[in-house]
Amino acid sequence: MTAPRLTLPSPAKLNLMLHILGRRADGYHELQTLFQFVDYGDEITFAVRDDGVIHLHTEFAGVPHDSNLIVRAAKMLQQQSGCTLGIDIWIDKVLPMGGGIGGGSSNAATTLLGLNHLWQLGWDEDRLAALGLALGADVPVFVRGHAAFAEGVGEKLTPVDPEEPWYLVLVPQVSVSTAEIFSDPLLTRNTPPIKVRPVPEGNSRNDCLPVVARRYPEVRNALDLLGKFTEAKLTGTGSCVFGGFPSKAEADKVSALLTETLTGFVAKGSNVSMLHRKLQSLL
Repeated sequence: MTAPRLTLPSPAKLNLMLHILGRRADGYHELQTLFQFVDYGDEITFAVRDDGVIHLHTEFAGVPHDSNLIVRAAKMLQQQSGCTLGIDIWIDKVLPMGGGIGGGSSNAATTLLGLNHLWQLGWDEDRLAALGLALGADVPVFVRGHAAFAEGVGEKLTPVDPEEPWYLVLVPQVSVSTAEIFSDPLLTRNTPPIKVRPVPEGNSRNDCLPVVARRYPEVRNALDLLGKFTEAKLTGTGSCVFGGFPSKAEADKVSALLTETLTGFVAKGSNVSMLHRKLQSLL
């Protein structure tokens, strides 16, 4: 009998704004950000095992098997649920590491949701999101799968429905260290909190952008080039740079000009992640 298999998308996210309000006593930063998904990402395939073994077949350079967020998510869910089943996992990886588009966090969330389905655990989103938070501050928004205004370290989520433009996302060939950016002495850490709901228009600033642009000339170059056609923004702590367009044709046109020298992709903004749309279709 063939083991149950499931292939799920693991989408990218964009931070439409990112304000840093201050540093907390535990070393983390208090922030406000606006998450939106795009219809572009990795694909992860799962096949159930009956021997309890968790095996990620895809290798990641410089990342030991048991340190991978996918494996950590699977083992944590297995331990917390008491499930005796195991899983074989393969990933078709297109999202860059250190790009600020949530690759690792998205992979962890897809793993939690996928295994909850395949192992028939019946956990709700609240329980899965709480588990995901132990893996990373961005994991809960991927577990919940809806665009959100986030506060705290990014875990306090309020669902929102911003416009869903087409985005051109440029991917400079550098990996930006989040820890390095957040420890930079020149990082703005005292932005006043936004108290109005929904978030007012015009709050698209990313407090990390000046630090990333100064440290990484490749990112600065991408911002300059995209900025000739639309407002160019940095997502998260980088390195990816993005801009919105009213139609796919316009995004494709600019992409054709810029991707002669830069790597990038065009994708539709989405307030409901393609992972959740796929899971809904399975019900």
